[in-house]
Amino acid sequence: MALTHLLLVGAALLSLACFFSGSEAGTVGVCYGMMASNLIKPPAVVQLLKKNGITMVHLYDANPEALTALANTNIKVGVSLPNQYLTLAAGSTLYALQWVQSNVKAYPGTKINHVAVGNEVFHQQPELTRQLLPAMKNIQAALVSVGLADAVKVVTPIALDALSKSFPPSEGQFRDDIAQLVMRPLIDFLDRTGSHLTFNYYPYLAYRDHPDQINLDYVLFRPNKGQLDRGTGLMYYNMFDAMVDAVFHAVEKLSSSSEHGRGRILSGSDSSASFIESGSANGEGTTGPAAADSLGEQKSVSAAATPANAQTYNSNLIRKILRGTGTPYKPNAVISGYIFSLFNENLKPGDDDERSFGLFYPNGTPVYKVDFVHPGPAPATPTPTPAGPSWCTANAAVGDKQLQDALDYACANGADCSAIQPGKTCYQPNTVVAHASYAFNDFYQRKSGTCDFNGAASIVYQKPTGTCDASAPAAASWCVANTAVGDTRLQAALDYACSNGADCSAIQRGGRCFDPDTKEAHASYAFNDYYKRNGRTEESCNFDGCGSVVHQQPKYGNCVL
Repeated sequence: MALTHLLLVGAALLSLACFFSGSEAGTVGVCYGMMASNLIKPPAVVQLLKKNGITMVHLYDANPEALTALANTNIKVGVSLPNQYLTLAAGSTLYALQWVQSNVKAYPGTKINHVAVGNEVFHQQPELTRQLLPAMKNIQAALVSVGLADAVKVVTPIALDALSKSFPPSEGQFRDDIAQLVMRPLIDFLDRTGSHLTFNYYPYLAYRDHPDQINLDYVLFRPNKGQLDRGTGLMYYNMFDAMVDAVFHAVEKLSSSSEHGRGRILSGSDSSASFIESGSANGEGTTGPAAADSLGEQKSVSAAATPANAQTYNSNLIRKILRGTGTPYKPNAVISGYIFSLFNENLKPGDDDERSFGLFYPNGTPVYKVDFVHPGPAPATPTPTPAGPSWCTANAAVGDKQLQDALDYACANGADCSAIQPGKTCYQPNTVVAHASYAFNDFYQRKSGTCDFNGAASIVYQKPTGTCDASAPAAASWCVANTAVGDTRLQAALDYACSNGADCSAIQRGGRCFDPDTKEAHASYAFNDYYKRNGRTEESCNFDGCGSVVHQQPKYGNCVL
């Protein structure tokens, strides 16, 4: 675990590893570190795991004693190739094969399901960045050669500072120095091998470092006012959801800039998220509060590091995972992962807070109780009551097929969809997303706030751009240029409009709408003038596909159409 620091405008995100894999229900395990004095032995740890219903563990190495104790237990195990061995694994296929044979194949009775190659390499040891993917490829090749590639996936935990921005989530994107050079080929490798993209996040640390800027309730999944992502109109009521969606958006941006970008991960079609590490400091030392001072341990500098807060965070996160709630942007996302950590570890280097993230003291007694089997109901999503209105809008991330099915349902079960029929007020733009948003919102307003549609829709509290009001008069529409057709076609359509009745004097040099001097602005002015003079019909805003009708008044520079 690295103490990554990444402040979000009003909220900060730190680590939690996101695996993009999929099933209907999430699973949750623990990170089993061993850097503590007087730590109970692995056989006793296995009994502790069983007693508490913990079915997954992640190791930070491939400890032989632990792997032997975990054999024949049905507990899924992740092992790690530490950063110090990356160069060897990257430079030698023989080393990689020997490592896999000694640390994976040698334990046939142990259910090893992933190898984590390195840990937060871009953050902890950036000089090894170029070694990471070659090391992963060599470990993957070794797993193939010993017949374990289907059962054991190669991953690498990444710190969130791999993103240049993470809040609002819709602006999530990878840093320029690694986006094309590292992340694109890395994601392509994970996609081809059926593996997972993994990120690390620690909301507690963000709060500790910026308590004056971050709401503790937002960190702990407790009721709060939430934060609005103005890019999507979605509200976020916990930092966990915000950071997961920031990664989803970053992956999708990488996909949209690709000439290919059609893979399972790169395209963003695999709406699942898992994590290797997340947790909260308990501030209790390694053997309990009374022993902390006698051991010379420094107490946490944050008042938030309490057993009660750690219990609240971890319990709510576990409930979220086991109850299968997604995120605002990906309502159907399946979340799985590991709580950091199993024990308070007094021998860990670095920040003292990191030594007190455990669910248990080294002797196996609990710091606080967390139920991995019967977690209770998922954390309640607050129902905000903002002063303004709300809308139900389509979630484009689910894809056109699911949107079309939900659109058909809405129109067949009470929504008035007449306005989105051909030639009608809200038919343009003729896209599944636009039509679905109209139908969902009509259904929502008529059905007293029903906006689910099996994850295809979500409630927003900022009027979505381009919202069409079917009750508005025909005059409340404008014809604007479709920039996707390119400047050559726009110029030809502009010339046509000006030659066939549009008054284009205002876009001549010195005219009131000459600036901005762009094809889009000039064509929009000419198209709209032609549209007004020719009955505001769909046909009068065609221009061979160069124009489209909108229902919010356009503005180009100081020129209002």
